[in-house]
Amino acid sequence: MIFFPAILIGAALGWYRAAKRGGNRLDKLQYAGTHAILFAILGLFVTIILHRMS
Repeated sequence: MIFFPAILIGAALGWYRAAKRGGNRLDKLQYAGTHAILFAILGLFVTIILHRMS
């Protein structure tokens, strides 16, 4: 269940980082999408590892 919160956290972090660098709306969307995908992959691995350990 770490997968879905990781997507939201990644998207929010990406949006924040693009806004901090002065990006426009499309820059913010690209950063949010990229970070969401990265965090989703990491969250998926963490979920699989935790599931296998239990």
